[in-house]
Amino acid sequence: MYVGSGLFGDYSQPERHIRAFMAGKEYRFNPDTLTYERIREPVRLRIYRYLRHGIVLFLLVCILNMLFSLAFRTPKMERIARENDELLVRYDILSRRISEAEARLDAIHQRDIKVYRPLFGADTMYIPGIYIPYPDSVYADLNGYEYSGIMVSNWKLLDRLGRKIYLQSRSLDQLQMLATDKETMATAVPAIWPIDKRNLRNNIGAYGNRFHPIYKRYIKHEGIDMPADIGDPVYATGNGVVKATDIGFRRRGYGRQILIDHGFGYQTRYAHLSQIDVEPGQRVSRGEQIGRVGNTGGSTGPHLHYEVIFMGHTVNPINYFRRDMDPEEFERIIQSVQTTSYELLE
Repeated sequence: MYVGSGLFGDYSQPERHIRAFMAGKEYRFNPDTLTYERIREPVRLRIYRYLRHGIVLFLLVCILNMLFSLAFRTPKMERIARENDELLVRYDILSRRISEAEARLDAIHQRDIKVYRPLFGADTMYIPGIYIPYPDSVYADLNGYEYSGIMVSNWKLLDRLGRKIYLQSRSLDQLQMLATDKETMATAVPAIWPIDKRNLRNNIGAYGNRFHPIYKRYIKHEGIDMPADIGDPVYATGNGVVKATDIGFRRRGYGRQILIDHGFGYQTRYAHLSQIDVEPGQRVSRGEQIGRVGNTGGSTGPHLHYEVIFMGHTVNPINYFRRDMDPEEFERIIQSVQTTSYELLE
């Protein structure tokens, strides 16, 4: 038996397996073949080692990438930054264009209320809630983003513009309707006095808020009160059809009243009458007698309560009296309108 020591260690004991390391690899001595055989690592351990090295390498790469991104911008980051800058510019342009469109629409609206509608004797178009902004909950889906403030602001501008466009389109549709049948409209608009001006016995009770003598608080007065003697004639102020008549209550409300539908969105009411001379469905002409002044319902004295209703809302009847009178006389009418009370309860 060969005994001795060699380069790879002591192999004087041939029965013992001897391990040696060469170039990072692990070997063992086989006494039967007198050679070194490479030791094969179990697959499970090799997978574990490779996985461990991979995880460590991945973490190192992530850390290096993060440090690099903090110090330098990658091409992708540069592109995203440019796109964000362009987005901000576009939002700014959009905001300015919305403001410009709104300014042009406001100019059209001013011509509408100061030129077009007075030309047809029409009152200003009113739609309830048209100027009330939408609640913030409408824009809840836009929250949580980097530019949420800009997006919500522009959406609010667009919604406000949309509401104004809707209002103006409704107004122009109405003016178009009035223009297609101007001659008929001219006779339908309530434009004369409902009683003879010479029969007025006192100042006109004003339209609008007034102090109520019973409730001791301010309540809107939906028409004007024209004091006259019981039995004085009451005339239709425009062509139309009697929509309804009512004898009312004896001590409250409007008492005996007449409601006339003139078309084109106009209606007129004549209340506290002593006598009704027309029936529902009857067609009447401007200047035709329809009843007589009275003191029925919640009234403290003989007078006519007169209302002009346009598109479902009462408006000031004074603005509809015909202007074919000299300016001094019309000014006296305006000055004579005072906050007086002729009714107990409207």
